[in-house]
Amino acid sequence: MRLPRRRFLHLAAGVAVLPAVSHIARAQAYPTRPVRIIVGFAPAGGPDIMARLIGQWLSERLGQQFVVENRPGGGGNIATEAVVRAAADGHTLLLATVANASNATLYEKLNFNFIRDIAPVAGIMRVPYVMVVNPSIPAKSVPEFIAYAKANPRKLSMASAGTGAGSHIAGELFKMMAGVDMVHVPYRSAGPALTDLITGQVQVMFFTTVSSIEYIKAGRLRALAVTTATRSDALPDIPTVGEFVPGYEASTWFGVGVPKTTPAEIVDKLNKEINAALADPNVKARLADLGGTVLADSPAEFGKLIAEETEKWGKVVKFSGAKAD
Repeated sequence: MRLPRRRFLHLAAGVAVLPAVSHIARAQAYPTRPVRIIVGFAPAGGPDIMARLIGQWLSERLGQQFVVENRPGGGGNIATEAVVRAAADGHTLLLATVANASNATLYEKLNFNFIRDIAPVAGIMRVPYVMVVNPSIPAKSVPEFIAYAKANPRKLSMASAGTGAGSHIAGELFKMMAGVDMVHVPYRSAGPALTDLITGQVQVMFFTTVSSIEYIKAGRLRALAVTTATRSDALPDIPTVGEFVPGYEASTWFGVGVPKTTPAEIVDKLNKEINAALADPNVKARLADLGGTVLADSPAEFGKLIAEETEKWGKVVKFSGAKAD
């Protein structure tokens, strides 16, 4: 039986609309169960704090619990691989950091390619590191520290939250540009490194403002400089490393990623809600207290940042000769 032309065109148009309607319905229904935010570092560090802040907002806005799951180890690679292998349905998110960018070069063999296998969702925040020392160190400025380190080659221990962590590569960049030689002491996370820095077991570390600011204000650590190109509003009296080591700049960043084939409408919904959080006065005030700069990126903009950071820190890793443990 032949359908009249008008009837045929009407049916064809209806069929064409079905995929779009399906996509819209899927986005509206999401999430249908609790969502995991996988963090590659231990609780209480910067990534964990960011994940819990954003997770609380998303839980309140989207009607399902966004549960933070810490999977430390491998410089964040264990967590990243767990997300790469997860179902691409928006119910498993990755709290991405600068470590993901440096690990691409630091590790000779990974079971994934971060840029290829993780879809960027949204940038959250860029955060400076603070070059902090144990108060027993006589240096009270970056030039004094450089002179002290050069007078005591390989006698100073530089702690990090792990090989390849942002605190490590920021320190390697400083060593390279300042011409100093310090012994790198990697820890499994920032917490134990902080403990040993406070007790004097190690002498210097490049901590995020998120992790260090309260200890600086309490006088338990001495801040010599922040690592961003401009001073931090949270620590306005602390100079930048670049004021003494021209061209030095380092910062970490936090964002959200999902498995590569996650539907675009789910990525867009998450991006919209995360950016709404970053525009909220209460959330903005909390982030300002932590010393960071809000990103509020689109997925494409966050992807561009990841690509640029992967190239930058790849060069530093190669120059330093750093190797994964």
